[in-house]
Amino acid sequence: MLSLLKRALVCGLLFLIIAVNGVDAEASQRIVVELNNGSPIRPVLTLLNATVLDVISESNLYLLEASSLPGLSTLTLNLYGITYIEADTTLFAPTLRTLGVLRSNAAADWYRMQPAFTLIRANRASAYYDGYGVVVADINSAVDYGHPALRGHLTSGVDFVSQQGPSYAALNQASGSFLDQSSGSFLDQSSGSFLDQSSGSFLDQSSGSFLDQSSGSFLDQSSASFLDGSPVLNMIGAGNAAYGHGTLCAGLIAAVAPRAMVMPLRVFDDNGEADIFTITKAIRYAIRNKVGVINMSFGISTNSRTVREAVAAAIAANIVVTGSAGNANSSTPQYPASYSSVLSVAATDLADKKGSFSNYGSSISVSAPGVNIISAYPGGYYAVVSGTSFAAPIVAGEAALVRSKQVFGGADAIVRGTVNINAQNPQYVGKLGKGRIDVTSGVGK
Repeated sequence: MLSLLKRALVCGLLFLIIAVNGVDAEASQRIVVELNNGSPIRPVLTLLNATVLDVISESNLYLLEASSLPGLSTLTLNLYGITYIEADTTLFAPTLRTLGVLRSNAAADWYRMQPAFTLIRANRASAYYDGYGVVVADINSAVDYGHPALRGHLTSGVDFVSQQGPSYAALNQASGSFLDQSSGSFLDQSSGSFLDQSSGSFLDQSSGSFLDQSSGSFLDQSSASFLDGSPVLNMIGAGNAAYGHGTLCAGLIAAVAPRAMVMPLRVFDDNGEADIFTITKAIRYAIRNKVGVINMSFGISTNSRTVREAVAAAIAANIVVTGSAGNANSSTPQYPASYSSVLSVAATDLADKKGSFSNYGSSISVSAPGVNIISAYPGGYYAVVSGTSFAAPIVAGEAALVRSKQVFGGADAIVRGTVNINAQNPQYVGKLGKGRIDVTSGVGK
């Protein structure tokens, strides 16, 4: 039973609960509550006039629907065994844009021979260590399990979106940047005519040697406007905000670490929306299942304690965590990439220059190719895309190679194995991490 003091506090606080961050006190809101070990949830529900939507039992985390985000005193929090309360912020996705989408009758992994992978010596490294025995969790949107390039590379992941049910229908709005695509300037291309072919037969080569070029000038274009409204893109769903992102990232991990297994953890729905509680569930799931690497190609503009503590738990569990630095061409830190010990990845081009869209600054760990990157796309297609979203999984693939060499290897080896690119980026010295990754050096060869 509640003590007399607790009863008095309940009566008073039910009238004193306030809304913050512009939330109407009368509006329903989803909040995340963490309890101390052994503290019961029922008195908290009474206090907040809330209902339970979801729970992560091993972390004492509850997702509640309440009338508002309450402002409670430290005394009240302690009395009810509440560690903290925060809003369940929602992340929204801008439309995912691609340079081009095509089919190929070449080997399913032909894109492993693209210039970006040659530059970072990824294929040479995989001849020594190929990721065998390592699982890489990719927290993302839906993945095309049937794509030829992903067959044999995927574990049975989890679709957290389908598990949510109708209670998740009303999401709180926020300013999360989600899939790390800018408003269009990141597509530094111009005609893209090299992709303007109905069958993609020009790619029908078994070795893909046509891509083994040091300069990759055939990809040096700047607007790709010819693809806007393409019937092919519309037909396969490219207008969907989240469509293709998970498949693209998984394809890059599989290409860099061909014998690692990718665990798709879907947290973004078909509208490109996710929330911090669902993201946290995915991170905690990856920890429980003892993955070696977690990739997070999305951005949260607010420093969520819930996500931050989950990431810290992953680091403590000896998991290498990679995150995309963001595409705002800004030095403002983006989370979760900027959390302590996360490998925050900026994007560079084939000349080792910072991508025009890529974030930069003191929080960056390393840089990796992220301009005109080719990867798998749903429906058996392949696409050319740009963004730090695609630099991060390349680094995650490298982490899998390092982990296949030594169980406790990872972030430090990747940072030590970088190439200095200060000369190519005089305006960003010290702001693109320790340098551009070199996968062969990262694995110690």
